[in-house]
Amino acid sequence: MKTFRFVLSLSITLALGIALNTKIGAIPPLGKFLSPFHGFWQNAENEAIDITSSSIENDLIDSVNVHFDDLLIPHVFASNETDLFFTQGYITAYHRLWQMEFQLYSAAGRLAELLGPQVGNTSIVDIDRQMRRIGLKHGAQKSEELFKKEEPEIYAMIEAYTNGVNAYIESLSYADLPIEYKLLDYKPEPWTTLKCFLLISNMNNMLSRGEKDLEHTNALKKWGRETFEILYPERPDKVDPVIPSGTSYDFEPIIVEMPEVDFPLEFTDPIIDAPNPDNGSNSFVVNGNKTANGKVILANEPDLSLNLPSIWYVMQLNAPGINVMGATLPGGPGVIIGYNDSIAWGNTNAKRDLVDWYYIQFKDESREEYLYNGNWVPTKKVVEEIKARGSFSYYDTIIYTHHGPVVYDRNFNSSRSEITNLAMKWTAHEGSKEIKALYLGNKAKNYDEFVEAFTYFSGPPQNYSFASTNGDIALWINGKFPVKWEEQGKFLMDGSNIDHDWKTYMPSSHNLHVKNPPQNFVSSANQHAADSLYPYYQYDYNYEHYRGRRINDRLRVLDNIEVQDMMDLQHDNFNYNASEALPMMLDSLDSASFTDLEWKYYNKLKGWDYFAKPDIDAPSIYESWWRRLNAKLWDEIDSSDVRVYRPNWYNTVFILKTSPDFFMIDNQSTDVIESAGDLFRLTFKETINALEEYLSKEGNSLMWFEYKNTTIRHLLRINPFSKSTVKIGGYRSIVNAASSSHGPSWRMIVELGDGEVNAWGVYPGSQSGNPGNPKYGHMIDDWATGEYYKMLFRPSISATDEDIKHSITLKKSK
Repeated sequence: MKTFRFVLSLSITLALGIALNTKIGAIPPLGKFLSPFHGFWQNAENEAIDITSSSIENDLIDSVNVHFDDLLIPHVFASNETDLFFTQGYITAYHRLWQMEFQLYSAAGRLAELLGPQVGNTSIVDIDRQMRRIGLKHGAQKSEELFKKEEPEIYAMIEAYTNGVNAYIESLSYADLPIEYKLLDYKPEPWTTLKCFLLISNMNNMLSRGEKDLEHTNALKKWGRETFEILYPERPDKVDPVIPSGTSYDFEPIIVEMPEVDFPLEFTDPIIDAPNPDNGSNSFVVNGNKTANGKVILANEPDLSLNLPSIWYVMQLNAPGINVMGATLPGGPGVIIGYNDSIAWGNTNAKRDLVDWYYIQFKDESREEYLYNGNWVPTKKVVEEIKARGSFSYYDTIIYTHHGPVVYDRNFNSSRSEITNLAMKWTAHEGSKEIKALYLGNKAKNYDEFVEAFTYFSGPPQNYSFASTNGDIALWINGKFPVKWEEQGKFLMDGSNIDHDWKTYMPSSHNLHVKNPPQNFVSSANQHAADSLYPYYQYDYNYEHYRGRRINDRLRVLDNIEVQDMMDLQHDNFNYNASEALPMMLDSLDSASFTDLEWKYYNKLKGWDYFAKPDIDAPSIYESWWRRLNAKLWDEIDSSDVRVYRPNWYNTVFILKTSPDFFMIDNQSTDVIESAGDLFRLTFKETINALEEYLSKEGNSLMWFEYKNTTIRHLLRINPFSKSTVKIGGYRSIVNAASSSHGPSWRMIVELGDGEVNAWGVYPGSQSGNPGNPKYGHMIDDWATGEYYKMLFRPSISATDEDIKHSITLKKSK
């Protein structure tokens, strides 16, 4: 029988290998894919790490030692920086090659080359067209040109990184390729220096492209100024800004006069996908006056998409003049968030409106000229070829003006739009030097050197928190910020009017910052940057209103702080939104008429302490009720004939408390005019009915972690390569911001003092991106429960150290 089964299995495998040796539709060529010598079997690894020492032709100057600890973190020790960054590229590619390349296919607008023109109902060609039209590659090319011209030494470092990636690619056979290449049936192409710059453009796309200018224009035209200000106030009460309130500024600001301006209030229908509005972070630092041992402690966590392979890759990089460790971005040199022998730094997204839209008037159908300042000015046309696998090439003509690319035009627009030609002005379109800022920041030894390094950082703008072994703490908001008059760029602007142009940028010395404040801590969580004393106009549609207040509330009362306290604060599950909304909602209910079932739900909410712990029901009940309440409340917005958007949660609570008869509170689906209380009572009953129906299905539970289902999802959305129902609390707008697919992507705590640096870290994934690796995703459960790993960080490491599990040497070929 065993012999028969073997022969049958072999026969099937041979038949498939002969019959299906080419890709058919979405199916990879199964002959290669199923081959036990070359196919997916080769991706199953018995050992967590199997890389061996290698000889490298031409690129290395000297030998480089790489030591891997138990977490598979590589500690790279080189005798010079060229070899250091070459090896960073080589080792990163070993663990993350497919991820590095795939994410930049997306940023470059090239997904159709891999996936074909359409997947299900989704047009991949249109996704690629959008990425080309918003100009990510355009900005990356300008940055590369800038480095070639002005920063040849640092550009050589980028070339070394690129050479390292390519050396690893060249070492691969089909059998060695990551499994995703086999599933999609393609091979890695050579890495280029442009891709390192495109990685920065991609971060800009995630973190600085968010805006609602066109939606604002629609809302203002549809409802008028009074309603607009109720829905979208610029500065609500209870703002607890990044820079402490009352901070004074000792510089003369640049003044731009607000012109007599009429915004072109035309209805538009924005269709390009917006970045995730939850993209953000938490960072906070306490000085020795607040800690138990007198040392400073820095905590940082970027809240981004929860993906496998993970966004971050942790490394130590050591060469003469540099010894740095922390989270790197696969695809680019240096450390993004981390520490060295003297300092530590973290960052959060600095909310600022850096994208403006301009209405463009072309002279005629040829679009060769557009109106600007009373003159017809030439345009530039770029024809983009979008190749679609197994199909055709699509050619898209993009018009460039001095404002930027015309994203919306007759060829790329919604059929509902009354206006077609809209140009996009964005700081990310301009050449910038973020890689230089990171390079110098990685080597900085003190506050002054750190500040100087990040004057070169243009975007995406970040709140950089800082700590040093000498006890300094600080926070700088770094980025390239246009000087704007009030409300400039908040609405669609007239592209022909020179008064609507950006005139100049703020000097970096005018960027918001604070050093060693009297409160003995600094923090940022994507909230307003400063109070009204700051002399420059600052605006963003998406400030965070809860996490920053909770962090500051805790830091103000905590003393004798230890590392564990900072870890606990990163995992704080207090739902500030619920604490401000739920009492009002419960008080509106008519308990005299409750059924037993309604009493059951009411009591669960009434007894809740507002902490969204993973193993209780109340957060699930509240989230369901809050979601239904918002749907009923903002039905005028959701069903609007033009694109607008709901007010944020904080302002929703404010409107319900202060304006219970606001006209939008009325439910349009009924003949009765409802008040806020009516909506609370109606949606409470609807919530109970919906949850009871949900519970009637086998396996469903209201346990919070099961209900919200935090999932660390593979980039290709392959379920066996993903991990779902992670047992973690928190939610969006909670310090522990773990929602269903978004949350803390890297948690880091660094303690500095007495000449020592100690660090702890964890993230929801693993160093290896291979689903066949025994350590694939191994940190997820510890990340969820609040466990951290002590980071191994020393000025020298030996292969014989007990903390080292594997070592290799890269040598120059003789």
